[in-house]
Amino acid sequence: MDKADYLEQAADIDQLDEKILKLITKNARIPFLEVARECGVSGAAIHQRVQRLLNIGVITGSEFIVNPQKLGYNTCAYMGIYLEKAKYHRQVVAAMRDIPEIVECHYTTGQYAIFIKIQTKTNKHLKKIIDDKLQEIEGIARTETFMSLEMDFKRQVPIQ
Repeated sequence: MDKADYLEQAADIDQLDEKILKLITKNARIPFLEVARECGVSGAAIHQRVQRLLNIGVITGSEFIVNPQKLGYNTCAYMGIYLEKAKYHRQVVAAMRDIPEIVECHYTTGQYAIFIKIQTKTNKHLKKIIDDKLQEIEGIARTETFMSLEMDFKRQVPIQ
């Protein structure tokens, strides 16, 4: 295995790229002309820079963030998943992709093989997902669930 197979290089970005990133991560809908004014360059330059940042993978797109509570998803839980054997990882993840209430899935080190975030409408809905869907997935040995009482903050990585 070559070192390049597991080590991702940081993208080559300059101060203008950083300023653009700071502005567009605060507001993905900010007009490029406003970004251009803030940065002291043309709108075309901003468009080219943003396109370059997309092409090199620094930006992976923009999205509207849905407030789960406004749609009735009032229960947020995190779950550590123990696998019967490590070889079950791929098939367990594939099965979990079919459960729309699972909104994040991470392959982890430590006590759990997989750590997931689940958004459900109620605690009863969460119990149904655990009992009827998760516990039925071949390869899952057991789970440990943590209820989120409140999210204090969520943010992007700092742009230096």
